[in-house]
Amino acid sequence: MGACSEDPHLCGASWLLRFTSLLLSVCSTVTRSPGAHESAAEFSGILATLKGIQGTPVLFPVIRNPEFELEKMSWGVVSRSNYIVMLHVFPGRDVPRWVNFQDKFEKRVHVVNTTTLRIDNLTLEDSGLYRAQVKLTTGRRYHRDFHLTVYEAVPRPQIRAIDLSLTPGWCNITMECNTTETREDLTVSWESEGLPRELAQRPAPGPAPNPWTLAVNLPLSRPSPSLTCVVSNQADKKAASQDLGDVCGRGTSNLRLLFSVVPRLLSSPQPCWSRQHAADPTGEASSVHEGVIPWIVVPVLGVLGALL
Repeated sequence: MGACSEDPHLCGASWLLRFTSLLLSVCSTVTRSPGAHESAAEFSGILATLKGIQGTPVLFPVIRNPEFELEKMSWGVVSRSNYIVMLHVFPGRDVPRWVNFQDKFEKRVHVVNTTTLRIDNLTLEDSGLYRAQVKLTTGRRYHRDFHLTVYEAVPRPQIRAIDLSLTPGWCNITMECNTTETREDLTVSWESEGLPRELAQRPAPGPAPNPWTLAVNLPLSRPSPSLTCVVSNQADKKAASQDLGDVCGRGTSNLRLLFSVVPRLLSSPQPCWSRQHAADPTGEASSVHEGVIPWIVVPVLGVLGALL
């Protein structure tokens, strides 16, 4: 009878060991089977979020397992939980087979490759849920969803100095960032290069009235920094920059011009600002300095003040 007849306990342990080995072998075979591998590669129900900009293209890529042969790709729109097929794509064919929405999408939809679709010239109405459905030659199917949101393009901003004052060693500027339109989805932020943070009164990024302003106190001894206004929404952004050294340099130059021109005016010869009166009863002509400040210096100060 062997070992089992001599020791029943040893026989039971041997039988349990053989059963466990057989069970592990079966599990290993199932794990290596094509069906299980295929299931692990599937991603049905995974939602990809896409952001598009009005007037630009967007790609819908699907990654599949190359070990399994593709029979057909179907692209469509999910509306109120209903999947409406738009077109079918077959391997080896360049032209898709349209089913629905041909009038709306035919001129803007392109098949980049068998598993990638592109929509050109996006409109705000293109926002929605799209689905790519994959069918393999084994008969298995899976899908991937894409939630697309299309945003308006951000208008290009303009930046300029609206207030400039010079104090000993400092240039005090108020910068304005302006756009051609005001929208609630726009956010502004200020970025600087070469300007210490503590020298700029920088508001937190966020929606604000148009235009946006920022006060900057710049030491004249520092290298010329630059200030950039960045206007953005969730999908697009545009920026405009200004060299603050140029702005402060113009202010300094104008101030120097002011202090050099006025003394010359005040020391000019008499004919430049006096006028001869008719002879008095004694027959002698008289000249009187009249209107020096109102007629000459004030206009000059006004012009230079406008330049500053």
